[in-house]
Amino acid sequence: MNVTIKTPEEQDKMRVAGRLAADVLDMIGEHVQPGVTTEELDQICHKFITETQDAIPAPLNYRGFPKSICTSVNHVVCHGIPGERKLKSGDAVNIDITVIKDGFHGDTSRMFFAGKPTIQADRLAKVAFESMWLGIKELAPGKHLGDIGEAIQKCVEKNRFSVVREYCGHGIGRVFHEDPQVLHYGRAGTGLEIQAGMTMTVEPMVNLGKRHVRLLPDGWTVVTKDHKLSAQWEHTVLITESGFEVLTLGAKDR
Repeated sequence: MNVTIKTPEEQDKMRVAGRLAADVLDMIGEHVQPGVTTEELDQICHKFITETQDAIPAPLNYRGFPKSICTSVNHVVCHGIPGERKLKSGDAVNIDITVIKDGFHGDTSRMFFAGKPTIQADRLAKVAFESMWLGIKELAPGKHLGDIGEAIQKCVEKNRFSVVREYCGHGIGRVFHEDPQVLHYGRAGTGLEIQAGMTMTVEPMVNLGKRHVRLLPDGWTVVTKDHKLSAQWEHTVLITESGFEVLTLGAKDR
């Protein structure tokens, strides 16, 4: 396992990349409305990242991915490809942004709703958000990756939802996906010991129904097997000497 410990200079560059990724999500929220296509959301984000931020949208051409952002609507778990689909009132959409600035990646996602959400979708999104933060709060030197997974899993399952197991968080830095893998289920006290200077994502995917997923023929889009809703939130986090620092907070939370 090749886990990178970021120097203070690299940490500063990670802070910049993380802030830029969060700024994209702050910007795009007002555009998530009934009638907009996910392709239009992609184009708006692409222009903002490349022109306003003078940064690079990491997903574009990453292992052949054709767009600059991921848009995962309703029962799409992750890696949804923007296209001509128009959002309908009540649709839930996860928008996943990763930018590259000065060679470093910032990666974050949020749930948005086109119009008023259904009660189920709203509750699912809130539980996914809560579980992500419970996982993040386990991060500190000397803790273990299993501590994150157990905290998330307990929160999700006590609310009678399920955690996707096939996809996980990851280390991040100069490389989009580095070691270690950050599972969103597990047992406290197990797994890699966390060290100061590590940077990783925490990004639980939470399903309304069963945890099982399948990959569509496009090779990217992951959906729930039972076609029930899924929700996800994601932050990039730096492990500090005393705990953690979230690098992708939105402007209102900084």
